[in-house]
Amino acid sequence: MEIAGGPNEGRPQDARSTLADIARESGVSKATVSLVLRNHPSIPERTRQRVLHAAEQLGYVYNRGAASLRSAQTHLIGLAVNDLTNPYFAEITAAIEDVLTTQNRIVIMSNTGESVERQSAFAASVREYNVDGLLLVPARGTDATFVDLLRSWRLPFVMVSRSVPGAETDLVQADHRAGTLAATEHLVGLGHRRIGFIGLNTDISTGRERLEGYQLALARSGIEYEPQLVLSGPATRDEGMAQLFALLDLPEPPTAAVCFNDVVAFGAMLGLRARNLTPGADFSIFGFDDIAEATLWRPALTSVSVPRKLIGQTAAELLLRRIGQIDAPAKVVLLPTELVVRDTTSRPALRGRRARRR
Repeated sequence: MEIAGGPNEGRPQDARSTLADIARESGVSKATVSLVLRNHPSIPERTRQRVLHAAEQLGYVYNRGAASLRSAQTHLIGLAVNDLTNPYFAEITAAIEDVLTTQNRIVIMSNTGESVERQSAFAASVREYNVDGLLLVPARGTDATFVDLLRSWRLPFVMVSRSVPGAETDLVQADHRAGTLAATEHLVGLGHRRIGFIGLNTDISTGRERLEGYQLALARSGIEYEPQLVLSGPATRDEGMAQLFALLDLPEPPTAAVCFNDVVAFGAMLGLRARNLTPGADFSIFGFDDIAEATLWRPALTSVSVPRKLIGQTAAELLLRRIGQIDAPAKVVLLPTELVVRDTTSRPALRGRRARRR
């Protein structure tokens, strides 16, 4: 038996509810219904709940495609990240999405895996979806040609954590140069004179800037830069361990090492343990990023703290600004780092005989 008087009485079974239906059911104007469905803050909560209840009763489905045609904005944001498996970038990504969600934006994401080809394909794809803007942690090898392409599309974009050589763009990153400068000077202050640098990658701006900080600290301290103490490779635990072994096996091994990031530092600490050496007591290790895991290792890792959450928040806010002012001058935000001294740095104690012991 059918019950008369329901909200869908007299409507064909496959008919879609409209804004007019919701307005009639809730006793407000179509304009008010539209504002409620777009989550506009000007609507009183009581009215908002009444409209949402009416929409639910009527089985209304919001047509985002049609809305984007009317408003010229889709509320979609593209986000390309070089390596989502890295805790550093995962935390930045979470902070970006938190900010954009509060602004009623939906994030379309890609883990590019350091591939400029995947990055380019993603940018082209989200352009087809008419995204309002794009946030990128540029993949290794990204050049100014890619930036020029984005500009030719009139697509608002912001670079996150890494810059692109030869391109003037909106950018939010930590002061990587100052971070390794302070870390190396800290080790010099403890008495270290032979300090290695492991896990370096000069194919990315982050690596180049961190190397510059290390070199500047040595120069300020009157210590000669020794290229054989600087080792390049992937930022992995395995590489950190292998490069630590390489340093220890030098005829005159260093007594400390600055690591490109904490993941490399964890590998170096494992390498020291494999040689029956204690991080901090026998050989000083300095990480970079200060991810959450740094406090859990024993001994706890000394590291350069990077404001990852603030980087993500600032990048999202800068993109929203760029969307509203696409032709405004480029803005670079350089956020300060901080030394977090724990247990893996101390005065030099390592002797060459112990360092070479297998």
